[in-house]
Amino acid sequence: MHPKVKPALRRGWRDLNTVQFGMAPAHALTLGPLDTATGSFLELLDGTRGLPLLREEGHRSDLPDGHVDALVRRLGQAGLLDDATGGGPAADALRGKKRVLDRLRPDLASLSVITCEPGDAIGRLAARRALRVRVRGAGRVGAVLASLLSGAGVGEVDVRDGGCVEPWDVAPGGLPAEAVGDRRDEAARRAVRGAAPDRPPRRGPGTPPDDGGPGFSLVILALRDDIAVHAPDPSAADSLIASGTPHLYAGVVEGTGVVGPLVLPGDTGCARCLHEDRTDRDPAWPRLVAQWRSGRTREVRPCDLALATTVAGLAAAHALAFLDGRVPSSAGARWEVSLPGLDWHARPVPPHPACPCGAAVRGKAEHTSKDAGTHETMAEHRSSVRSRRKADTTRPAGTWRAHV
Repeated sequence: MHPKVKPALRRGWRDLNTVQFGMAPAHALTLGPLDTATGSFLELLDGTRGLPLLREEGHRSDLPDGHVDALVRRLGQAGLLDDATGGGPAADALRGKKRVLDRLRPDLASLSVITCEPGDAIGRLAARRALRVRVRGAGRVGAVLASLLSGAGVGEVDVRDGGCVEPWDVAPGGLPAEAVGDRRDEAARRAVRGAAPDRPPRRGPGTPPDDGGPGFSLVILALRDDIAVHAPDPSAADSLIASGTPHLYAGVVEGTGVVGPLVLPGDTGCARCLHEDRTDRDPAWPRLVAQWRSGRTREVRPCDLALATTVAGLAAAHALAFLDGRVPSSAGARWEVSLPGLDWHARPVPPHPACPCGAAVRGKAEHTSKDAGTHETMAEHRSSVRSRRKADTTRPAGTWRAHV
């Protein structure tokens, strides 16, 4: 282990004996009391020395025997320490690709802020390279979203859509103007490849069938159809529910952006649960949906560029949180934001007892080991939440959240 005080958290002395790590209230932490010699020793925890050499440096600085180990242990328990050599074989492979890692260093620094164990940040970043994600829809939301995931290090991002690129599909970070007239899905895949910090992994003979279900860690439905955004067709996700594939909805309808729900099959509310719940609250809902879907309008639908980009960014953040092993707030909820006020609010999507997805029966039951084998991120997402809560509630004496 080569201990390294997380450089992403800026340090400052609140007084002669107390150090604050981090500026923003969500992650700021104070540590104390610290004497002057120990405070100076923090500068040596930069990832260039192993514990034996650090102990020698501590002896030269007249620190008591065992003080270095105690300090390293204390910083690790507080979630303030990283390991410059940690993360496992996948992390070592990523370190060997300097050009790729340099592209991802801001993402690595961000992950170090929200992970607790030394080496977790680069381990999670490296794990993204083995994941497969599909994005259904390559409009102003879907193409940008897919490029964001690719740029953040997700190893394989596949995009599916029909037709050709229209002028109104063009968006910064998504489909470029020169793609107008090209096949929409092919143009989106080119954008994804252009955003990737590394070549996508070559698919071997053991790769699962390319049907949008098994083998994907996550499927994102970012359809260009505004009706499908506002009233998702439950049948469109039947294969995903059947295969246990997590999926996330995102899009723009009129002047409203929508992110969610993130559906964890059998655990959180799905599109059919949403439909049944709306029908319970508004008996006219099925009649309205039938009329909207039977319309023949060919006009270009509203999709404000800044709103679409905002939706793509938030959806990508929720997707990455899930892929990294956490449960974002879109699980079982739809986040909506409307022009011109742009106030985000959440609408719960509760499991419905009439829905065959089974979420209402299982409630908040844990995923089985079989689910974990199919979707590796699902095996971690609940345990990681528990470990984070545990870390927050069992901090060592002398550390506390900063009120800034």
